[in-house]
Amino acid sequence: MAIIRTSRLKLQALKHNELLIWHRHGREALEKHLELVPTSWQIEPFFEAETREALEHFWIPMAQIFPWDFAWYSNWEIILEEENRSIGGIGFSGLPDDNGNTMVGYFIDMPYRNKGYASEALKGLIDWAKQDTSLLQILADTPVDNTSSGKVLEKNGFQQFGEIEEVEHIETILVRHWKLNISR
Repeated sequence: MAIIRTSRLKLQALKHNELLIWHRHGREALEKHLELVPTSWQIEPFFEAETREALEHFWIPMAQIFPWDFAWYSNWEIILEEENRSIGGIGFSGLPDDNGNTMVGYFIDMPYRNKGYASEALKGLIDWAKQDTSLLQILADTPVDNTSSGKVLEKNGFQQFGEIEEVEHIETILVRHWKLNISR
């Protein structure tokens, strides 16, 4: 089991069978399986579409292909320990590639935003990932108008390195690119 603990959070990487529970039976069944307090995430349609696509087309197949390294390919539930409730998700795009790069993405349920949870979760995940000595750089993309996410990245040492217009799931948006160089 892959678990990271921070001062207020528990990050738990979902195994292949847990991703299947979520996909086949819904969030409520997954939360029951994980013994969490049920909650209905309040997230933007963009994040809903991104999460659904990642679950079906990335997390489930990749966690099956890479059972020993599933934590690099899965969603990590962001669990607020004091409530035993999932308040979002975070994860990587896989093991570092041949250049030592991977990408990170995350979201927080609307009622739990602006409380430092995303920054805390990202720091915990980065600290965990640094154990892999092949990791040299973590990349991230944020919609330009998502200044809160940019602040989360900046707090964790990321630097902006460009912008591009991209078609993302259900809309065309201007995306800001970020990078974090890992010191070795």
